[in-house]
Amino acid sequence: MATPQKLRCLINKITNHGDHVYTVDLAPERPVPRFKPGQFLHLTLDDYDPSGFWPDSRVFSIASSPAQRDHLKIAYSVKGRYTTRMEKELTPGQQVWVKLPYGDFVIQDANNVALLAGGTGITAFIAFIDGLTNEFHNNIFLAYGARKPQLLLYRDVIDAKAAANNGFHASYFVESDDKNKSGSTQEQSPEFFTGFLSIDAIWSQLKNPQATTYYIAGPPAMIQALTGNLRKRDVTPEMIKVDAWE
Repeated sequence: MATPQKLRCLINKITNHGDHVYTVDLAPERPVPRFKPGQFLHLTLDDYDPSGFWPDSRVFSIASSPAQRDHLKIAYSVKGRYTTRMEKELTPGQQVWVKLPYGDFVIQDANNVALLAGGTGITAFIAFIDGLTNEFHNNIFLAYGARKPQLLLYRDVIDAKAAANNGFHASYFVESDDKNKSGSTQEQSPEFFTGFLSIDAIWSQLKNPQATTYYIAGPPAMIQALTGNLRKRDVTPEMIKVDAWE
């Protein structure tokens, strides 16, 4: 595991997806330390003096690929004091500090894997999905839920991998069924469902649900509900991995 490093970064771009959901592209001052898909970083809005203490910060999953050592990407939804500050204060051209990598929410090699993502929780999985090759032989199933189709982040990456890999399957869940706003350009898009992501909705789609390892990332209420439903179906605790830093 790489030793965490502190890096000053330039904000290259901020994308507003609507409903107070944003992605932020960062250019670090030097190559990013080695990290694994699923790990996270700390970002601070305040000035940092390397000779002093690290200021108040918030953690975000790293959405960019570990191979892109000159680039970092995060996504956030405005939900509290710190992300409200980010929405008000962050602008392209601004400098911020990050420290990384942290966390052990790393997908392990297994025959059957289910990735369950809600909202910006997809960022915990996107580096892993982006790194999938056309030759892998595992069964990987992604269920991704958001309030609206336009808030399904990284659709281009997910759709491309689903089209290219027979072992990777994805389903989208949206509270609104306006699919015309999804922006997908793939001929073979993953299936859409209207409503909340639930274990009941995906159970029959899994090849061997009792022998599947489940990785869950998203809002705390979603994590709690999905974990409880898996336990009711006699999925053992060691087969349930949770990204619980929020």
